[in-house]
Amino acid sequence: MESLAPVLEVIRTLRGKNGCEWDRRQTPVTMWKCLAEEVYELQQALAEKDLENTCEEMGDVLFQIVFIMEIFHDSGQIPMSRVMDTVKEKMIRRHPHVYGDAVVKTRTELLDQWEQIKTREKNGDLRLSAMDDVPKGMPGLVRAMKVSKSAVKKGFDWENIHQVLDTVKSEMAEFESALEQKDEDAIMLEFGDILFSLVNVARFAGFHPETALARSTAKFESRFRLMETDLAEKNISLGALSASEKNVFWSRAKKVHDNNQSVEKA
Repeated sequence: MESLAPVLEVIRTLRGKNGCEWDRRQTPVTMWKCLAEEVYELQQALAEKDLENTCEEMGDVLFQIVFIMEIFHDSGQIPMSRVMDTVKEKMIRRHPHVYGDAVVKTRTELLDQWEQIKTREKNGDLRLSAMDDVPKGMPGLVRAMKVSKSAVKKGFDWENIHQVLDTVKSEMAEFESALEQKDEDAIMLEFGDILFSLVNVARFAGFHPETALARSTAKFESRFRLMETDLAEKNISLGALSASEKNVFWSRAKKVHDNNQSVEKA
């Protein structure tokens, strides 16, 4: 609690009698929207490996979470100590190989132990489907990964990544067929199937698709900005270029970007 004291002091001042009207009017629901925005900004900073911005965004995320905790604490609904104690007890309970006598030798055993403990915790919570644990408000890629993992926990999965890649190829063929038939609903559905299959490729490969997409988007954005700067210095409009001329500038931007990345890694 001592480490949170400076943040709590600011929040309580802002929500106090002589503080800010906007802060006093916030609710957990309105602050969740702020938290969600800050989480994505943190994700961008992490994807870009920007340490200075990562530090700032982690602070912003922490501030939003503590703000929500303070609202519940101040109303007497959920004491802040209860939040701390709950997560502390949960983490200790779910790590018996660290805090107890349990022994796990492989990553699979570790994950199995985690799921068994979660199941025991929710023994009194009637759940008819493995999907009941998946929140509906998650972003698409995040929810797709969560749904896939929930199915895997019940033993429903491909045997290897090559089978998933075959599924991607099959979905691509179905997408192309829908395009030829000009069936808009089928086109959208088949495109979704491609994305869902690619999410599982990422799962098998051991990374999160949201992180991969964020990094690729950041890379494209950086290259595009370099191309814009190059064009501006030469007083050339992108729209006035032919396709082959655009490729020349794009290739140049890619080379500059990749060289910069190599220097940063060195």
